[in-house]
Amino acid sequence: MTITAIKGAAGRTHVADAIRRALWAGELVPGQRLVEQDLADQYGVTRNSAREALSDLAADDVVELVPHRGARIRVVSVDEAVQITECRSALERLCARKAAVLATPSQRAALVAVGDGLREAVAQGAVETYSTLNRRLHDLVIEYSGQVVAARQLERLNVQVVRFQFRLAMRPGRPAQSLPQLLSIIDAVVAGDADAADAAAAAQLQSVIDELRATA
Repeated sequence: MTITAIKGAAGRTHVADAIRRALWAGELVPGQRLVEQDLADQYGVTRNSAREALSDLAADDVVELVPHRGARIRVVSVDEAVQITECRSALERLCARKAAVLATPSQRAALVAVGDGLREAVAQGAVETYSTLNRRLHDLVIEYSGQVVAARQLERLNVQVVRFQFRLAMRPGRPAQSLPQLLSIIDAVVAGDADAADAAAAAQLQSVIDELRATA
């Protein structure tokens, strides 16, 4: 049976989203080459859709288009990762403030459940589970804030530093160190305390920045 390749805007979006997911999962690494035909074959799209997806990702600074060499996942330096995280901090503080005011009772309960999961993951030494829940917490706070513009900007920033985030999460002792910071964000949002949520988000992202600088 002949399978029709996805084309047009649908194919373009399909490839771009797949590459972002692969970055989050660690299946793609900085500097890795991306070949249009290989992407088209892998994701079942036309080569033109793959090319357009790479252009979109280049516009978001996820991919680098190298003349006469093709495309590759862009390499982000530690200094740039620090700057990206500083920008994230400003946006995530805004989202934390908004979420503290706007979150519904069921949404606040969902945050409490994530906090319970984080505690359990640390107690069991389940680092990958902790990393997943950490990202889930940030995603929920952004979602509950209702700040669609900030969400778009954060998605773009986060995918650029995903490898740094993954490496930090895997660092021995890091989950136990960051757990109280994440729980402080949850407690502040659940309590409806916008100022405390802002301060907790700022402290948590500053900790990430400090770890990045130590890496440098």
